[in-house]
Amino acid sequence: MLRRMDRALRIVRRLRRLGRDRSGVAFIEFAFTAPVILLLIMGGLEVANLALAHMRVSHMAMIVADNAGRTMSGIDEAHVQEVFAGADVIGESLDFETHGRLVLSSIEDNGHKGGKNGQQITWQRCWGDLEVDPAYGVEGDGEDDATLKDGLGAKGHQIAAMKGTAVMFVEATYDYQPLVGTGWFKPPQIYYESAFNVRGRMNNNITNTQNLSQATC
Repeated sequence: MLRRMDRALRIVRRLRRLGRDRSGVAFIEFAFTAPVILLLIMGGLEVANLALAHMRVSHMAMIVADNAGRTMSGIDEAHVQEVFAGADVIGESLDFETHGRLVLSSIEDNGHKGGKNGQQITWQRCWGDLEVDPAYGVEGDGEDDATLKDGLGAKGHQIAAMKGTAVMFVEATYDYQPLVGTGWFKPPQIYYESAFNVRGRMNNNITNTQNLSQATC
């Protein structure tokens, strides 16, 4: 009888010690919080990566428009390829050539008077494998009518060229590539526009002195 009581007391003492034992609580708490912490870390990295992608695409649009407007003597297919090569360097970390597209359009006054006066897309070149159409028109649009009367760009923010000069208008589109797959959110499509006046160029018609392949749209 005493042995049984002694055994029962030992079991009770062990149960009490076990109840006071907190050695595994931290591990259990970590098991519950680890997914949340991991989600916050990955979410922060994804937001930072998305912000960087926005910055690079915006920078590409600005640089392409600026560089295309800098050639003084004239514009040639070789110049366009050099401009796109520079964009490739900027967008290399995004793999922009595979997942994006740049549309470079030269817009000018169409030279008509009255109801036909407006802007025209004198020439247009594209680079990148993403299949997306130019947002505001294609090469030749506005040449004989006022379909581009106010220029290119979103309504209320159109860009137009003065008579005797041209504007380099760029559309940059990129399908964002997330760091951790696409199972938990739909990757956005990033889009930016930029425009620069040409500087001192007398002839805005594009030439092809080296018979290079044209990066047509």
